[in-house]
Amino acid sequence: MIQAVSSIYAGWAYAAQVYAAGENQSARRQTGQGKEQAQPSGSPQPAAAQPASGQQSKDPLTGLDKQQQAEVETLKKRDREVRAHEQAHLAAGGNLVRGGAVFEYKTGPDGKRYAVGGEVSIDTSEVPDDPQATLRKAAQIKRAALAPAQPSAQDYRVAAQASQMEARAAMQLMRQNYASAFGGKEAAAISTTSFGV
Repeated sequence: MIQAVSSIYAGWAYAAQVYAAGENQSARRQTGQGKEQAQPSGSPQPAAAQPASGQQSKDPLTGLDKQQQAEVETLKKRDREVRAHEQAHLAAGGNLVRGGAVFEYKTGPDGKRYAVGGEVSIDTSEVPDDPQATLRKAAQIKRAALAPAQPSAQDYRVAAQASQMEARAAMQLMRQNYASAFGGKEAAAISTTSFGV
């Protein structure tokens, strides 16, 4: 998960899934390919060499066995999901985004790197002395946090923080409007009012 870049930044992270099942086991697995048994003369030759029991045959084009191929497909799917997730944050975050997406990678059995997690940092500071601008900014932060099809837990936390910022800005705007309508004395009473459930 991403930590806040500074007191004015928050990030989103699409939680990296751990591919512990079978990870690196395929690299340790030894195959017996390349060994041939002599056939008695006159006996029919097999159409294709069969791997010894317990061993998996490898694809001649990729050099990967079926388990490794399945892991590569899983990593490719995850890579597409992560990149789409972070792109949604970037698109909705607009001018609030600080830098581009940062990805966490895993190397697959094919030797290629696949994105399995990512984050985008965004400016979540309030606009000083401008509650109206802070309201607009909080709304954009929420849209950006919840933009992906499947927001992560961190995305929901950032959206909740933006809602809190929005509530503070609305209260500040209400105090300003009240003060301008009735003078400064009554506006102080609003700041001490609390609402309970």
